[in-house]
Amino acid sequence: MMFSRAPRFWSARRSVAGALLSPIGTLVGGITLRRMGQPGVIVPVVVICIGNPTVGGSGKTPTVIAVLKRLIEREARPFALLRGHGGEEIGPLVVDPALHDAATVGDEALLLAETAPTIVSHDRVAGARLAVSLGATHVVMDDGFQNPSIVKNASLLVVDGAAGIGNGLVIPAGPLRAPFREQLDFADALLLVGPGDAGDKLPFGKKPVMHGKLVPDPDAVEMLDGRRVLAFAGIGQPQKFFSLLEEIGATVTEKYAFADHHPYSVADIQKLVDRAYELDLELVTTDKDKVRLSGAAFADVRDYIRTLPVNMNFDMPIELDILIEKAEVRAVASGTSPEPLAEETQEQA
Repeated sequence: MMFSRAPRFWSARRSVAGALLSPIGTLVGGITLRRMGQPGVIVPVVVICIGNPTVGGSGKTPTVIAVLKRLIEREARPFALLRGHGGEEIGPLVVDPALHDAATVGDEALLLAETAPTIVSHDRVAGARLAVSLGATHVVMDDGFQNPSIVKNASLLVVDGAAGIGNGLVIPAGPLRAPFREQLDFADALLLVGPGDAGDKLPFGKKPVMHGKLVPDPDAVEMLDGRRVLAFAGIGQPQKFFSLLEEIGATVTEKYAFADHHPYSVADIQKLVDRAYELDLELVTTDKDKVRLSGAAFADVRDYIRTLPVNMNFDMPIELDILIEKAEVRAVASGTSPEPLAEETQEQA
């Protein structure tokens, strides 16, 4: 069952729709690139941006969480900063999972708040300044790569290895937010998530390319291995979640794919619970989906739903340290940050 997905022609190298929409994509890409080239505001904190060259899921939020955890290990005090897609709050607002739900701040903000202090703000400069006032040493931006409002000390572009950049065209002709090669000029490195010819064939030029993969939580794997499940997901690429369940040994009997950030109703979830009960299946979703089911309205159904948490694992973690230290050095050079808090990379290798 498929409620929403990217157009098929976005992954086709040649298509009539892509050709017809390409002139509009060229215009959109040009506007985006001109905007990206505008000067931003320097804030007195180390700013690291995790972004996508395309629309759709690629593992960006798990990457932000991995960066936050690494900074905490390095004895920094990082804050996450994001717009709060899907939430009604404009901000700047510090997320409190005990007070806020996905309708207020968005699902990604609730996930990030489980790892580090998180601020939702449509005005990213105001959000970063709030983080500074609360003692942040680093701000890690979830998205905002194409937004020039803040000067970033380092930017990492996350690309899905299997999907790559699709047909290589700019929206609406393809999934890119702006031409890929030109976006690379604004990035310090790229993270290629998972295997795939599409990612391997990309024109990365001389940019450093990290490799990582989404690794499911071992306890959840043990719980779901050999089970028959009904899986549902409202993320950028639901099929990746369904495939991951099959890879860990679950039998995915039924699949329900919703639009990214889908605002579930009680009726939506009750139908899934009833269907899973009817077929004697485990009902499974992603962490990102389950945080949308907070509040009293979902109290009776939440306990019926299991999740498969995933973590972003870098093939060479030292490469992430190098990126962090590059950002810290740039911040110090600009006079906006204290000396880097971390130990030397060589000592952590």
